[in-house]
Amino acid sequence: MRVLKIGGNELGDEGYLRRLATAVADIIIQTAQPLIIVHGGGKAIADLQSRLGLQPRKVDGLRVTDEASLAAAEMVLSGQINKAIVAALLAADVDAIGLSGVDGGLLRCQKKFHPTVDLGLVGQIVDVRTGLLQQVGGMGLTAVLSPISLGHDGQTYNVNADDAATAVAGAIGAAQLDFISNVPGVLRDGEVIERLTAVETEALITDGIISGGMIPKVRGALAVVSSGVPQVRIVNLDGLSSGGTVFGRGEESVNG
Repeated sequence: MRVLKIGGNELGDEGYLRRLATAVADIIIQTAQPLIIVHGGGKAIADLQSRLGLQPRKVDGLRVTDEASLAAAEMVLSGQINKAIVAALLAADVDAIGLSGVDGGLLRCQKKFHPTVDLGLVGQIVDVRTGLLQQVGGMGLTAVLSPISLGHDGQTYNVNADDAATAVAGAIGAAQLDFISNVPGVLRDGEVIERLTAVETEALITDGIISGGMIPKVRGALAVVSSGVPQVRIVNLDGLSSGGTVFGRGEESVNG
């Protein structure tokens, strides 16, 4: 199986959703592989919080979540965005079902601890109900997952979408995890580098070729590879069919 993680910033754009649905349909036709899509929704959550008079707060990229903020996140992620993606996929003839980590206890978590602050109702996934995901895939359905998850204590938690996608990919033994964002991959002299290993990536960071916000992206991708997922890709929507930078183990080189 293959997992796609989609960032939340573009998901409010109907044109982007249509392009995403078309790209997913093409992948399914070409590979005949079941897909799992995990999505975020950061911008839409922040917008709703603002309208509700709530002050968004992040620490190390994690959204500090009280009860009111959790309610806003759940409305946006499990309601608005999840169903918008499903509707777009169905319009592109992709048989899709929208779920959250709460449904069927699909994603179980515990409270996530931070060394300096209390993150509130932020969770860390400890268990994935893989059998349910495999049944959904076996029915030919593309699962669209909101990362809102259920604690073993019965409490609902907000979970970072990258962390949810990583946990799902590792648990089901995914062949590949794609992080779809607004960047086409790792660039060198304006060209996307097709493949990188950990050693090559760190060398490019040292040389300044990988810099700024791309550094946590590539290190996050390598962490997923080291957790057991064979291939992780950073790519944008335009490159989803054949572009992006693939991170893996073995003899891959920066020249592909």
